[in-house]
Amino acid sequence: MEPQEFQHYLGKYAQLIVEFGINVQPGQTVVLQARVNQYPLARLIVKEAYAKGASEVVVNWEDDFIQKETLLHADEKVIGEVPEDVMLQGKRLLAKGASRINLVSSAPDAYAGVPQERLALFQQATNKKLAGFRNAAQANKVCWNLSGAASPEWAAKVFPELPAAEQVPALWDEIFKTTRIYTPDSIAAWRHHRDILVAKAQELNAEQFNALHFTAEGTDLVVGLPKNHFWDAASSTSVSGVNFMANMPTEEVFTAPDAQRVDGIVKSTKPLSYLGTIIEGITLTFKDGAVVAGHAEKGDEVLQSLLQVDEGSRRLGEVALVPDESPISQSNITFYTTLFDENASNHLALGAAYAFNLQGGEKMKEEELIAAGLNRSQVHVDFMIGSPNTNIDGVRADGTRVPLFRNGNWAVTE
Repeated sequence: MEPQEFQHYLGKYAQLIVEFGINVQPGQTVVLQARVNQYPLARLIVKEAYAKGASEVVVNWEDDFIQKETLLHADEKVIGEVPEDVMLQGKRLLAKGASRINLVSSAPDAYAGVPQERLALFQQATNKKLAGFRNAAQANKVCWNLSGAASPEWAAKVFPELPAAEQVPALWDEIFKTTRIYTPDSIAAWRHHRDILVAKAQELNAEQFNALHFTAEGTDLVVGLPKNHFWDAASSTSVSGVNFMANMPTEEVFTAPDAQRVDGIVKSTKPLSYLGTIIEGITLTFKDGAVVAGHAEKGDEVLQSLLQVDEGSRRLGEVALVPDESPISQSNITFYTTLFDENASNHLALGAAYAFNLQGGEKMKEEELIAAGLNRSQVHVDFMIGSPNTNIDGVRADGTRVPLFRNGNWAVTE
């Protein structure tokens, strides 16, 4: 597209992220996480946030090249520690109830070649730095949004067959398609999409299944669901009553599993980009909720490190349903980033569950959430398990079964 046309759509995208993504309220503080190569979009987001009444917009710039050099060469104490001023800033922003926007644009394998032990230190420091925000987000105490932004490195991974000059425009085109930017009224289109997903979540909430049974090639897994679990969809509402869209794009309905009742074997169907490393061909065996055996055909060392973060990283914190007929799945594009690939596929998450996926969970203490069956962990890592041959049954408390998915899509009911 022509530069002027691209700027028009980029402006619509910034408006969508601010107005519908985090739904900025007058007097609110906004935090924007962005890579340095995303300054054109970042500027538009800052301008839009102030136009909507934000009192403060804090931009935290990141650079994958600098970060990789730091991981490769800095003293281990630098990698594993979080400076006190960074922790204080995080606490200050959390106390203000700051909304957060994270622009996803890193190359999926940005940290390839970094020794695993140094990546593990980096992971520990990142978990510590984000712990307060993560807990607040999982309880819907703050509004937050993840949205994609095309970069040369990411685009080259997604479209290696294209000439270099065409890769970034091709990725922006897909981002604009999947976030409905090409529609005349993107926000109205998102409201309609949200309503469809919310209706599906309400159907599942009315059922209150005891468990879900997944079967597919390499997968035979029973995922227990806690009593009073709550299926959520494309939008969330903060405890202060502000509606926001955490992920754009999104095609899922999701809830929290019972961390003690997951049994069987599951195989991933798409690559997972985690800590700047690509993990493929994941096979996990669960017994009484915990992973008792796990292996990846590629990136196994990183998978093993993930499984050892804490006790909760070996258990599930999310189960999400996405039909194979979703637009992202039908594009036949592997984006190598969870934000997009999870919306082409059913997926599970190792690690922490969202408190809001339990009725009344936002007001519960940690020990109450654990007693109710929700997993707690320093991490939350989604991996994709959906395919065109996936079948899923909802299992009621009396053992009767209801077909939910057949051949990768929602089962047709009479």
